[in-house]
Amino acid sequence: MVEGLRSGGDHERRLSAAEPDLWRQVVEQLGTAVAVLDPAGRIVAVNPAAERLLGRAAAVVHGQDLHDLCHRDPGGALIPRERCPLLRALAEGRPARGDDDRCLRGDGRLVPISWSATPLTDDDVSGVSLGMAVLIVETAADRRAQREGAERAEQSERAERAERAAHTSALESLAERLTLVAEITDVLGQTLEVDEALARLGRLLVPRLADWAAVDLRVGSRQVHRVAVTGPEGRDAGQEDWRGHLPPAGEAAHSPLVQVLSGGGPVLQDRPDLDATPDSPLATVHSAFLGATGAASVITVPLGSRGRVTGALTLVRTEAARPFDTGDLDVVSDIGRRVGLVIDNARRFGRQRAVAEAMQRNLLPPLPEHGRFQLAARYQPAPAGSQVGGDWYDAFPLRDGTLALVIGDVVGHDLTAAAGMAQLHGILRSLAWDHPGPTGAVVDRLDDAMHAITTVQMATLVLARVEGPDTGPWTLHWTSAGHPPPLLLTLDGNAQYLESGQGLILGTHLGAGGHRPSATHALPPGSTLLLYTDGLIEVRGSDLDSGLARLRRHALALARDPLDTLCDRLSARMAPGSTDDIALLALRLPVPLTGAEA
Repeated sequence: MVEGLRSGGDHERRLSAAEPDLWRQVVEQLGTAVAVLDPAGRIVAVNPAAERLLGRAAAVVHGQDLHDLCHRDPGGALIPRERCPLLRALAEGRPARGDDDRCLRGDGRLVPISWSATPLTDDDVSGVSLGMAVLIVETAADRRAQREGAERAEQSERAERAERAAHTSALESLAERLTLVAEITDVLGQTLEVDEALARLGRLLVPRLADWAAVDLRVGSRQVHRVAVTGPEGRDAGQEDWRGHLPPAGEAAHSPLVQVLSGGGPVLQDRPDLDATPDSPLATVHSAFLGATGAASVITVPLGSRGRVTGALTLVRTEAARPFDTGDLDVVSDIGRRVGLVIDNARRFGRQRAVAEAMQRNLLPPLPEHGRFQLAARYQPAPAGSQVGGDWYDAFPLRDGTLALVIGDVVGHDLTAAAGMAQLHGILRSLAWDHPGPTGAVVDRLDDAMHAITTVQMATLVLARVEGPDTGPWTLHWTSAGHPPPLLLTLDGNAQYLESGQGLILGTHLGAGGHRPSATHALPPGSTLLLYTDGLIEVRGSDLDSGLARLRRHALALARDPLDTLCDRLSARMAPGSTDDIALLALRLPVPLTGAEA
């Protein structure tokens, strides 16, 4: 645990890491002996008072079974394990106590003792037992007091029981606070969305630590926004009026909320403090909120550090008999620092993500106008929490007038992947521009040049060419380098994956003796060709075949919609559960002209 709780185990280090100062106050300076047991009953930690009572050093008792080592009945005999109330309580994970036992010291003496045991559990792992904290008190002084007079003995007994109860309560309260801090740390680390993080925070704080919780964030230099209010179950929904923009925080005001938002330290207020007259518009609104909740005790702490305050956290208790204390203030201050760090990271991530998405969108080219062909494309970044990636599309006319289509995905989800995508895009256009041969040969040349010219290690793509006169018929020539197959939708209600032309992904270095296959397929008038990246078909918890079937089903239902509508609805339907970027390129062939049109 801490320096005063001597041990070498792992359980105490887990608890102590969150609040060493509180452990030191409760355990190191405690005159009552404290021993911490693991779930098997072995000693993992003792404090100095326990070393003196047991007559053994911490290093000697560490890892030994407490029951076998020193627990004896009033006659000095070893208590059978199946009849030991301490071992039963440890096995059942419940509190227990004993008032007439003996402790076998290291020097062989039997010392009369009473003991109280409290279970320690890990709420983060579904209540898994961490062991037991045992408080042990020598009772020989009590019996001497009884011989001197029954009244004096009774008073001593009551005082000692009260002291043990107070220390036990402090230990239980400390364990609960540490567990709460650990849970909040874990929950806040699971998201970079500010709203979601604050909603989870409120559900953890109320009602375990407070009856009400409010979070205010600084917006700009002077604006304050109350973004979250959580109250007792069934009452928080009625507090919408307390959310929203608040009056500016005037730095000259003396109210705790204003001072905290201006860089001041945490504040603990009791009932007399809450009756003070507000001295600013922000303090007036906040005072009205506290009055509406029936506040009897309030803690206000900064979110973040004094040098970088992003907002304030206010906790309210409504029972005068249960006010906050300085221990609560320490815990909430630590929580405020952690929440402030999460908010700061989330804001920084949002700014970086916006810049990255803008850069990637600007790297994607505008679609050309090509005769009577219709073209549409969509790029959808990955959901929040993921980075931008290397998904891309392109469409451009070749030297001989045919239309080239490209869809690709550079391996990786970061700015390096996006930059690599831009490099491949430029090289492929140069290689394909005046090459009328098979598409597989162009992709082979790209694979040969990729490592020499770009930073890309691996990538997938489909390169396609649409050949035919303006009035048709048209033929699709394509090659796939490890990419999902194109999907062809026809006016007769058919949806077909074009699975030919499949070759290895870029980066495999086929060499002079290898080549990628090319494939051809007729494109009926009015048909729609879809090229896409794997973000459209890969969903966590689902296999690839299910994703392909889902895309085919949705695309077929939208096949007669306008091309832009098809792209919008298709990406919207496929998004839930996806953790990857999505790029989609669609081509619609014209229908034959009527005699009048011709």
